[in-house]
Amino acid sequence: MHELGVMIEVVKTVENIAEKNALSKIDTLVLQIGELSSIIPRYIEACYPAAVDGTILENTKLKIEILPGNAICYKCNKVFNVIENKSKCPNCESEKFDILCGKEFFIKEIIAC
Repeated sequence: MHELGVMIEVVKTVENIAEKNALSKIDTLVLQIGELSSIIPRYIEACYPAAVDGTILENTKLKIEILPGNAICYKCNKVFNVIENKSKCPNCESEKFDILCGKEFFIKEIIAC
C-alpha cells in the first residue's frame, strides 16, 4: 500500500503551507483523486489517521472528491467515461482513445478554522 507514503508527503506539504500562512489549526483537507489514478481512495481514508498522528492535521477532517476518468475517441471524437464504458467508445465501440482526465491527485483545498 503506497498510499501511506503518499499521505505522509501530503501531510508534509500541508504543514509547510500552514507554516508559511501562519495557520495554527486546519479544519478540513480536501483531496481530488482521479478514478484512473494509482491511488485508491479507501486506502487513503484508512491510512489517514496514521499519517496525521502527532501533526497539525491530527484532528482534521478528510474529504475526497473523485474525478471522472474521461477519454476522447480517436475514431468519432466522442468524450466518454472509460470505466463506465469498459474502455470502449459507447458511440462506435472503438478501443482507441486518448485519456483526457482521471489520473490526477491534487490537494484541492485546505480549510482553516
